[in-house]
Amino acid sequence: MNIVLGITGSIAAYKAADIASQLTKLGHEVHVVMTKAATEFITPLTLQVISRQPVLVSLEDEKNSWKPGHIELADNADLFLVAPACADTLGQFANGLAPDPLSAIYLALPSGTPKLIAPAMNGKMWNHPATQRNLDQLKTDGVQFIDPEDGDLACGYQGTGRLAEVATIVKACKLVLE
Repeated sequence: MNIVLGITGSIAAYKAADIASQLTKLGHEVHVVMTKAATEFITPLTLQVISRQPVLVSLEDEKNSWKPGHIELADNADLFLVAPACADTLGQFANGLAPDPLSAIYLALPSGTPKLIAPAMNGKMWNHPATQRNLDQLKTDGVQFIDPEDGDLACGYQGTGRLAEVATIVKACKLVLE
């Protein structure tokens, strides 16, 4: 199966390497798409080696082909997974904005493609009314969520906002793909 794995700007981005590795070991073709902010936490090269696929970070990466790569990725996706998903990306998806390849792929997905998102952010950001409105809109649009967990957050706070465990995310992918 073809999985588009989106990675956004969150300290939890390093866990995406384990997610990509486990999904690849299960026989899936994993195509990583990173936001610019995600590259501050983990390098595209790491994910390219793990997934054995080129990593898309900007629309500039598509200059080598006449065919828009983000459209091809959307057309061929059996699953669109974003883990971790930050508040900014949730807002872009919910409001139909496409400033980067990840959100452009989201908008270009065929209607039947399963969309699975695992948010990770500060608890105050998670609980903010704007974030909750965006979540409600995305659920209305058919997006499924793997809710963040409670615990110690990277910012030093305790609360809801930790990325779900890798095993939980991989299990959710298996269920969606069955």
